[in-house]
Amino acid sequence: MSMIKTFLFSAFISLVLSACSLEPVQPWDRDLLAQQRMQLVADPLEIYLDEHTYFSKEGSSGGQSVGGGGCGCN
Repeated sequence: MSMIKTFLFSAFISLVLSACSLEPVQPWDRDLLAQQRMQLVADPLEIYLDEHTYFSKEGSSGGQSVGGGGCGCN
């Protein structure tokens, strides 16, 4: 019984501590978070080229049980 109480207590403490991160972003902070340097990848051209490469590879790989690649031939 003591182990269950310990588990429930630690789960409760974890829940209480994680609820601190649910605070919404204030309107005056949104302009800072929306700046280009705050993006995961700051260069839009790099994002475009990475996505183009990804979709080109995915299109040419074909399905698992479907014949042909991404070229349209069966």
